[in-house]
Amino acid sequence: MARRLYYSQPVFERHQQAYDANPDLENLLLDDFFAKTMKQADEGWRKAVILGIELSIPTPALSSALAYYDGYRSEKLPANLLQAQRDYFGAHTYERTDQPRGRFFHTDWTGHGGKTASTTYTV
Repeated sequence: MARRLYYSQPVFERHQQAYDANPDLENLLLDDFFAKTMKQADEGWRKAVILGIELSIPTPALSSALAYYDGYRSEKLPANLLQAQRDYFGAHTYERTDQPRGRFFHTDWTGHGGKTASTTYTV
C-alpha cells in the first residue's frame, strides 16, 4: 500500500472557503472559522507541548507553531529586548514604543563607548 502525506479534503475546502469569502485575507488565523477552531484547541495544544517538554520528547513543529500563534496574536512582543541587544553589540539603534514610529535611538550602554553611530540605508 502506497503511503502519502497527510491530506484532508475537508481541511483544504475550509481553506478555500476562507479565501473565497475574503480574497484579501492576510492569514487564516483571521478567518472566523479558523480563529474559533484555534481558540478551542488552545488549551490542549499547550498541554501537549508542556507534556512533551516534561517527558523530554521533542515537539519542534507543535512548539514552533504555538510560538508563532502566540506571536501573531500579541500586540506587543519582547522584540525590544532583541533591539536593545543589537544596539548594545553593534549600535544598530532601536525604536521606542513611547515615541513616534520612525524615530530611532542609540544608547551608550556601557558608559564608556566611543562615538558610535548607525544609519539606515536603502538596499
